[in-house]
Amino acid sequence: MAPQRRHIFVVMDPAGCGKSTVAKVLAESLGLPYVEGDDLHPSCNIQKMAAGIALTDQDRWDWLISVRRSTVNQLSDGARGVVLSCSALKHKYRDVLRIAALEDRTLCMHFLYLHADENVLLPRVGARQGHFMKAAMVRQQLACLERPGGVEKDAVTVDGSQSVEKVAGESLELVRAILSRF
Repeated sequence: MAPQRRHIFVVMDPAGCGKSTVAKVLAESLGLPYVEGDDLHPSCNIQKMAAGIALTDQDRWDWLISVRRSTVNQLSDGARGVVLSCSALKHKYRDVLRIAALEDRTLCMHFLYLHADENVLLPRVGARQGHFMKAAMVRQQLACLERPGGVEKDAVTVDGSQSVEKVAGESLELVRAILSRF
């Protein structure tokens, strides 16, 4: 008998798209563990972002590895899957996360790209209280964003400009459809 497939659902996009909210809704609705990628940033990364300094690739590597490990560790209790919120802005950042599925062939990676334009993201980030990510950083994130597509067959796009409730509902439908195939 083939081993049961397990799933990592990565909710991704720049700040303000609703990825944390949507990821929490998915996790709660499906009874899956949730990992908040922002919580795993080292303090030096948070300080840079709070100061309006964009992270470099070098700043992100150890963080992405930590995110991957923490996400995989959530599967150790036999969970069918885990939901991760993580910006995963570049193809190579998503590839760091995909290593999990290369190391464990029972894992399937899925990326939900919540696409929203700058004119939607900026007001959302500007309205947030107590978060290290400031509105000016959204432009920097959008400048380095590599939208998933082409060879990234494990990614789907959701219209993130809708209300968070609609985005969460559409995302939940997509995830349920994915799970029904396994």
